[in-house]
Amino acid sequence: MSLRAPQQGSADVRQPIDVDWPMLDKTKFFLLGAALFSGVSATLYPVMVLKTRQQVCAQNTSSMRLGYNLIRDEGFRALYRGFGTSLLGTIPARALYMSALEITKSNVGCAARHLGLPESASAAAANAAAGLSASVAAQLVWTPVDVISQRLMVQNNQKGPHCDLQPHGNTFRYKGGYDAFRTILQVEGVRGLYRGFGMSILTYAPSSALWWATYCVTQRTIWKSLILSSNKCADADEKCVPSSAMIVTVQGVSAACAGGVAAIVTTPLDTIKTRFQVLENDEHMRPNIRETVRTLFKEGGWRACYKGLGPRWATMSMSATTMITTYEFLKRMSTKQDITSGG
Repeated sequence: MSLRAPQQGSADVRQPIDVDWPMLDKTKFFLLGAALFSGVSATLYPVMVLKTRQQVCAQNTSSMRLGYNLIRDEGFRALYRGFGTSLLGTIPARALYMSALEITKSNVGCAARHLGLPESASAAAANAAAGLSASVAAQLVWTPVDVISQRLMVQNNQKGPHCDLQPHGNTFRYKGGYDAFRTILQVEGVRGLYRGFGMSILTYAPSSALWWATYCVTQRTIWKSLILSSNKCADADEKCVPSSAMIVTVQGVSAACAGGVAAIVTTPLDTIKTRFQVLENDEHMRPNIRETVRTLFKEGGWRACYKGLGPRWATMSMSATTMITTYEFLKRMSTKQDITSGG
């Protein structure tokens, strides 16, 4: 993997080679991906639990206090409530996401270049389109998993003095993921499992498009700055070969920036979606988006829509950094041998 200096008078900067869909060994890609991302999900899951609980709390409670109360009252295992369900759903959802991402990125990138767009603009457009399509595809699996895992995350949490869920406390106590799936299906039907599907699309699809486009632009900007400021790259005939540590650092910083931007823009939608998904039907009314938003504004105005911003920002930044470095490592590990030997 090499990085060439730009030719004199040219603004084009070639960064480390991007491994795209045709270059991947698909079997390796999916098997290694399932193992790597399962480990990443296990590491970050407790922060997701805190984010979800903070979003459904009627009171403004800090994530640190919420975490302390949760461990004190329910034990450390409460930080992983619903993890089994989430993990089982994450594997097929990730497979859908990665397939749609790479196929769309490759096809849109080629189409954009054929239309005569600059390479940097083509890459940004391809990444945005890929993030959008990947998110929509993955939500077919992720939405039911979200509904089930989030209800498991917040159960036993409504009656505590430190966090009261309003206006409808969940009455069911699920024994696990399968019990939650069966109960929701019996009481609310398939619509219950896909509650918030539209809100999920509105939340995650733009967020994913924004994230991938920001990641692409940020990474290219950093590489360009590094090359132009390096004396070693002054000669146009000289190669600059970045170390593995430099590549991972640039990818990590770019991912963290992209995650922070996406979190700030989409947290209000995520808060509304989470509230809507965890509430159950009662005898008198079925939860709806309008009532969810109205209740949220009663609790704290527009600032209430940013409940959970701290954990979500931290989650998205840490997750983005971890995920993208893992993902880029996965693609390098899954590159076909003939391409590796020939490159």
